[in-house]
Amino acid sequence: MSDEIVRLEVKDHVALVTLNKPPVNALDRAMRNAIIEVFDAVSERDDIRVAVLTGAGKTFCAGADLKDRPDVTKTGAFSAHNRVTRETGNAIRECAKPVIAAVNGAALGAGLGLMAACDIFLASENATFGMPEIDVGLAGGGAMLNTIFGRSTMRLMMFTGERLSAAELYRRGIIEACTAPDELVPAALKIAERIANKSPLAINYAKNSANMVELMPQRDAYRFEQNFTVALSRTEDAKEARMAFIEKRKPVFKGR
Repeated sequence: MSDEIVRLEVKDHVALVTLNKPPVNALDRAMRNAIIEVFDAVSERDDIRVAVLTGAGKTFCAGADLKDRPDVTKTGAFSAHNRVTRETGNAIRECAKPVIAAVNGAALGAGLGLMAACDIFLASENATFGMPEIDVGLAGGGAMLNTIFGRSTMRLMMFTGERLSAAELYRRGIIEACTAPDELVPAALKIAERIANKSPLAINYAKNSANMVELMPQRDAYRFEQNFTVALSRTEDAKEARMAFIEKRKPVFKGR
């Protein structure tokens, strides 16, 4: 696995995924492929129940590496580039396990897109967020910004390149915590530990449900979730959770 540019460390069912391409963790094709590879592995590994995504150094991810643009003279180059670009975020969004973003510094452009693909957001007080594509003559990011910000803020960031601080995102209720830099990953790992202690089957269903109900009318979404509840109620883990609650002990889940 691509341990150098994307590190994967696993302890007590929690995966710590670290973007590690100094100085600013910019996304080139190699790094995108490594992210996809790592999160596909997180989805499939039974020893992982939740992941935390962060960046090495003082930057979470400064966005796409502008030195790694497609060759405009080569037919199909942009289509191939755009495909792997889409799948980078999709590998996180569609990961079978919850992913917590621990944004340790600037999250710009595609870097903000990585955060948006995660399930839960935390940031350090020195983090900043923006879509600077417009400043280099490009446009984009609306699909990602739209999942986090309201109509006006989304357009302000797209049209002007405006950057917002972690404190501002916390004030708006967009991130769960705005911490001191050295407290960020421990705070994210603490949430991850809480998730890892739940039934892995139930968490898998919950992640799938959270993704799907965003796309469905309320009536259909509720029926969708009820079907999951029925399926889960028949599992050994659900029985164990109920018995552990009654007996006032910690449950022992088997993932079935």
